[in-house]
This record gives sequence, C-alpha cells and structure tokens, in this order.
Amino acid sequence: MDQTHALGIDIGGTFTDLVVYDRATGRIAKGKELTTPDDPSRGVLTALEKLLEGGVAPESLYRIVHATTLFTNALIERKGARTGLITTKGFRDVLEIGRERKYELYDIHIAMPKPLASRDLRLEVTERMAPDGSEITPLDEGELLQQVDALRAAGAESVAIVFLHAYANPAHEDAALAAIAKKHPDLIVTASHDVAPEIREYDRTSTTVTNAYVKPLAHIYVDRLVDKTAALGIGAPYFMMLSNGGLTHIAEAKRSPVQLLESGPAAGALVAAYFGSKAGVDNVLAFDMGGTTAKLALVDEGEPHVDYHFEAAREKRFAEGSGLPLNISAIKLIEIGAGGGSIAHIDDMELLKVGPQSAGSEPGPVCYGRGGSAPTVTDADLLLGFLNADYFAGGSMKIDRDAAQQAMQPLADRSGLSVVDVARGIYDVVNENMASAARVHIAEQGKDPRQYTLLATGGAGPVHAYYVAKKLGVRRLICPLAAGVASALGLLIAPARIDRVVTIASSLEQMDWAKLEAAYRELEEDAAKVIEETGFDAGKARITRLADMRYIGQGFEVVTTLPDGPYDASAAQSLLDAFEDTYRRTFSRTPPDVNAEIINIRVSLRADVPGESVGFKATGDTSDGAGAPHTRPVRFPEFDDYVDTAVYDRAGLKAGERFDGPAVIEENESTLIVGPGATIEVDPDGNLLVALPEDDS
Repeated sequence: MDQTHALGIDIGGTFTDLVVYDRATGRIAKGKELTTPDDPSRGVLTALEKLLEGGVAPESLYRIVHATTLFTNALIERKGARTGLITTKGFRDVLEIGRERKYELYDIHIAMPKPLASRDLRLEVTERMAPDGSEITPLDEGELLQQVDALRAAGAESVAIVFLHAYANPAHEDAALAAIAKKHPDLIVTASHDVAPEIREYDRTSTTVTNAYVKPLAHIYVDRLVDKTAALGIGAPYFMMLSNGGLTHIAEAKRSPVQLLESGPAAGALVAAYFGSKAGVDNVLAFDMGGTTAKLALVDEGEPHVDYHFEAAREKRFAEGSGLPLNISAIKLIEIGAGGGSIAHIDDMELLKVGPQSAGSEPGPVCYGRGGSAPTVTDADLLLGFLNADYFAGGSMKIDRDAAQQAMQPLADRSGLSVVDVARGIYDVVNENMASAARVHIAEQGKDPRQYTLLATGGAGPVHAYYVAKKLGVRRLICPLAAGVASALGLLIAPARIDRVVTIASSLEQMDWAKLEAAYRELEEDAAKVIEETGFDAGKARITRLADMRYIGQGFEVVTTLPDGPYDASAAQSLLDAFEDTYRRTFSRTPPDVNAEIINIRVSLRADVPGESVGFKATGDTSDGAGAPHTRPVRFPEFDDYVDTAVYDRAGLKAGERFDGPAVIEENESTLIVGPGATIEVDPDGNLLVALPEDDS
C-alpha cells in the first residue's frame, strides 16, 4: 500500500485532536476526544482507533507529528520527577537567590517561583572553572559519587549537573556524566552544557533543573505512546514539535524535553501563518482558543516571532519575573486562562469574572454531563444559541442545554439578572479578557492591531473571534477549514528546525575572527546532524546566524540577525551595522561612541518537509453549494432578544459563495459566529473570509 497519509496529534488541556492528511487526494480525516489527564496516551489511542475504523489503514501512514501540553502542565501543577541538583561548591542556592530582585517591588505578600529542586536535594561538590574556561580546581569525583548516592537515597529520580562556567568549558560536567553513568547507569541525568550552554548562572541552572524535572516523564510518556501505536500496526516514524515551531526526532525530544513546553501553541501560530499566506495576508493575529486557554501570536511578513528566552509557570500570569526563566527558543505568544471550560463566578465586589480556573476535560463544562457543576464559557455559548446541542464535536458528544441553564441560575439569582443576560455577560467578559491580552501583547511589540487580520483556530476560537476582532478594531477575520483541529494540522506543515547557542563574550574590536567562524561552523554542524537524524536533507536547510549583542557596559543583550558568513575581520562593520539597525528598531536610537560586543552566538537551521503542503479539499458534498440554510434563535450582543439566524453547514459551502451576517457556520469541530453587518466569502482554499462592518466602534 502507498504511504500517503500523515498523522498530527495535539494534546490540549481539554481536547485531544488528531488529523490524518492524505497528500495524494488533499483530503483530511479528523478526530477529537476529551483529554485523559491520568494517561494522555489513552485519549490519543481512542481517537486513533476511531480513525482506523473509519478507513485509514495503519500501513498507509508515513509520518506522525506530535505536540503536547503534558510537560507544561507538569511544571504548573508541580507533578514532575523528584529532582536533585549537583553544583559547584558555594552555589547551592542559586535557584532561590535568582536575580536578587522582586518582580513587583511593593508587594509585601509576593510569591516567588518555588524551585523545582528542594534545598535538601541540592548538593555541592568541589570543582571550579574560570570564566575563560581554564581549570581552577579539579573535579573531586569521589565526592561527586557520594553526593549522587545521597540524592538517590533521598529518592531523587532525576539529577541536574550545573557547574560554574560550564558554558566556557564543559570538561567537568562531561567527567561527572561519565562517572555517574558508570556507577548508576539507570539514573536520568541532565548536564547544563547539553541544554543551556549560556552565560548567567540562574537562567542556566533553572533551565537545566527544569529539563531534569520533566525528563523522566518524557521518557515514560513517549515510549508508551510509540509502543501503543506500534501495537495498532503503525510503523511510521515519530516527530515532536518544539516550542520554536520546528520538528525534531524522538531521541532529541527525550534528551531535551524542556524544548517542547510550548509545542501545541507553536503549531497554532504556524498554521495561522500558513493559512494567512494562502489567503494573501502576511500580517496575521493568530487567535487560538481551546477548552482551557486562549493563545495569541503575531505573524509579520508570513513568519511568527521567535523569542530566545522563555518564562514558564508564572506565579502571576502577566508579571514578568514571576516564573521560571528558561533558555529555550519559543514562538512569542501570550497565553491566558480563557477557554470553553473557563469557570464564571461573581467575586466579593459583585463583579462577574471568568477564569482563569477551568473545568478542563474532567469534569468539563456542565453541559457535557460529566459531573461538572460550575458554569463555564461553553455553557454560556450554548445558552446563547451559538452552539448546536445535537452537533457538538460533529455529533460525537451530546450536550445538555437544560443542565447549563440550571448551573447558570445561581449567578442569575445573585446578580438579579436573567439566565440569558448572565450568559451574555460571560460571553462579553471572556471576549474582553482576550482582547485586553491581545492589546498588551501587540503594544509590547510596537504594533497596531488594526494592521492585522485575525485568524481564528481552536474549538472555541471561531465562536469568539468575531467579537474579539470587533473589540480590537480589526476589520478582517479568517476562519480556515478544520479550524477546530488546526494545531494538529499545523504539525504536518511544520519544518524541521534546530536552534543552537554558545557563549563567546568578546567585543568586536578584540574578536578572534577565526575562533568566531569556527564556533559558528561547529554549531551549524551539530544542528545539521539533528536535522539529518530527523529525516530531512540538511543540505537544503536554511541557515540563519544570530548573535546576542550589546553595547559594552550594558547588562542585557539584543538578539540580532546577522548577514551570512563566513566571517573574518572584514565582517566587523556589517555585524555592527546589523546590531545598530536592530537596536534602533527596538529603542529608537543608539548611544554615541560606545563599542559593541557579542555575548552569545546562535544558529537556526530550518528544513521544510519535502513536497508537503496542505492544500486540502473539503470532505462534504459541494456539488450544489450550501443549499438553503436552516435557522435557529441566537442571542447576539447587538440585539436585546434572540433572532432567527441562518445556520450553514460548512461542508456544503462552495468557493466563491458570499452571504451576509448575522450567520452561524457549523463544521464538525468548531462553529463560526458572525455578527450583523458583516459579509462572509468562501475563498478557493475553503477559508471563510469575514469583513467586519466599517462603522463598528
């Protein structure tokens, strides 16, 4: 049998989405199941078995791409492995000292992020390297092994090794790895130079300990999932989505799972860029709303923004410095606790609030009938008529309108409003929460939301996107086919991408150019090796050289994209020009008469999937167009009562069809809500293009 099918698996906080794409016909098969938090692979297998029963042959699959929130959730919920840290004598408390500053100066009740390795599991050994990489004090291997024995006796399941200045010379960490592997071959160990070979002890230690914290979980979960799918007769290779929007192979993902923390949201940003480009739009606000969270990311000139530092598990969601700093590359986005499962309540000031607490998949919204009792956004959407109780998730789930109404009644009684007015309030509050987060995210990057087209994905994204766009002043909205499983689909168009970094710390004036070029070459060769192991042609990979640069005397750097190499002394001016251009775009001006320096160098290798595109076709009968829509009562924010509204079956819409709002467009995994005065057009790729009325305010 020809291997023409690719499988994308995206595990979210509420739903697990699967997409099988047939590159020969352009058709897709979709599966959506409630996530099973106790064993996420169980939800995957349930959805996969249904797809196989529906006609997808196991032997037809040629690749599987996977993204998961498992590791992020383990950090947030503190459900990772019992982790120990072995570090240089005198540096046991780096994780608690941090940067020696409070993220909110005047908060006397401030909660700092709790270290993943408790103090009794943080031990020291005798060794020391100088900042230039020269040895000051040899490693005492006997003491090292005694400390490892102590950690094992205390129940440590995973150990992080972080020695001072290992980014400059990893010899002591390499020796420690070898000694530990010889005595404790079954112990999972992470060395800092393997995951974060960068200057700054706190960030490097935090990244290494975080990797060690989730690494046993990654080993167990990935191996279990691969074994279970193999038992179904599937022999296709697995790839994992990284936070930077690229793919890697299983072994690399198990080695450095910290790189996978934002894998699901990264896929959503990629698919937004892809479908925006196909619709002729390069500047996109990617809006992905699922059952637990909403994610927003900017796409400029067809590419999502990538950050090279990330903060996980914040104590306060929007407070920078309240989380765990990680030296990983990740698509820049903002994530808030606003999803279909977000719980509504009235606070002590008698104000209606929504989230960030979520009903998740267990028990889920009240209307799911799985034991939930607190009213949620999905319950409100159902009561407003936005959702079809008989067609939720393609009819695979029956949802209960009466249960949602009963759950909403206590809020109505307390507020003195009707149940439907409370539901309308919940809808408006959660939309404002997401619009406010988008305003902050866009403003931080110096952009204007009116310059963007909003592209909606996720099961709940299309339900809320129109009114989020309206609040932001955005005039155009795109809803792609299969929007409800778009992140899973985005996995199938993701390139292989590997980022590498190393610290060199030298001014341009004193640069050893031969050493600089050799360091870049070494990083490129290492990244190319992983690209090849992932099954891509490294010879066709696009290589980007970057550097963390600053003016001498500054405390932090600006990541600068550099011109192509090779570099020698003649390249000094071009590197300085690139830095100054980036600096001006960031800060508007450069300081006079100050020399520049490079702290870290970076490379990014990106190889596209050969011959892959997702120009898929709708699976419904499009021979006679949409036909006559049916109607149902819907309560739009613009009206004081329900209005009979046209409801279209998306599978029957033909390219070129055009109609006006208000309208509801249903497909298996999501529903698009369009308000009055808007126009909807179906483009040749099946995207729904919505033009909002110009007179909105």
